[in-house]
Amino acid sequence: MRLKETNDQEERTKKQVLEVLSALAEPTRLAAMCLVCSKGELCLCDIVEHLNVTQSRASRHMAVLVKAGLVLDRRDAQWVRYKKNTKLPKPLKGVVKSVLATLPSASPTKGKCYEKH
Repeated sequence: MRLKETNDQEERTKKQVLEVLSALAEPTRLAAMCLVCSKGELCLCDIVEHLNVTQSRASRHMAVLVKAGLVLDRRDAQWVRYKKNTKLPKPLKGVVKSVLATLPSASPTKGKCYEKH
């Protein structure tokens, strides 16, 4: 029974890693993740402005990041605010840090998204 539980956990972890990598594989989502990591909690309108994309495009991309567990969202009256998920499992934090660390040195996060957590 224990071996089955271990295999199930490994499968869940693999699926989570694949979902995270898939979410970060799109340039707009990667930029949005960098933005949320460097600026903290942001409203969708701020993300739209910083990334120079339409509101609907930003909203769709943020929904993918939320679904992957990378970002948390909350409604604040008519606004939706986003922030990084600090309770992301440690292996997934490592994946995100590794991906962000590969970005050009001009990147505001340079892989430091989860340094304090």
